[in-house]
Amino acid sequence: MAFCHFNLLLVLISALGRDAAVFTLQNKCEEKVWPGILTRAGKPQLANGGLTLNPGQIVHINAPTGCLVDGYNLPISIIPSGGTGDKCKAITCVSDLNQKCPNELQQVEKGKVVGCKSACMAFNKPELCCTDAFGDPNTCKPTQFSKIFKESCPMAYSYAYDDLTTTFTCNGANYLISFC
Repeated sequence: MAFCHFNLLLVLISALGRDAAVFTLQNKCEEKVWPGILTRAGKPQLANGGLTLNPGQIVHINAPTGCLVDGYNLPISIIPSGGTGDKCKAITCVSDLNQKCPNELQQVEKGKVVGCKSACMAFNKPELCCTDAFGDPNTCKPTQFSKIFKESCPMAYSYAYDDLTTTFTCNGANYLISFC
């Protein structure tokens, strides 16, 4: 199961300088995946907020500028095509994050870990959600949970202000997003 809305692991993609980008979602897994899609405030919801991808299935989604692909728990690659910019490059994580998910963050169904919640979602504490007094880069710091995922996927956005090494912006790109 793949989820794309976790505060714990983020990959930020901005499609700048054009009316839209095409996100091509490809399921290379042996099982169905369920990508959820979250857009920025004020932007239209894409694919009704998520969809089911059967093994081998490919879906194309037209996305307006400034969209956000917001996390994952399965091996994933995001490959831009036709884009430009100093930070326009492929992003890959081959780790199965369900295998490394701390017990207190595990989403378990029928005895199997099928997802990994963000620490914010699991505990709803300002220091884990980067809200209230922790709502800026000076007070919101990596946590024991975000560090686990950063070690597994160094290119992944692991907490709300993990911008320096993990924000990849392309001008005029389309994206191939492959699971597994």
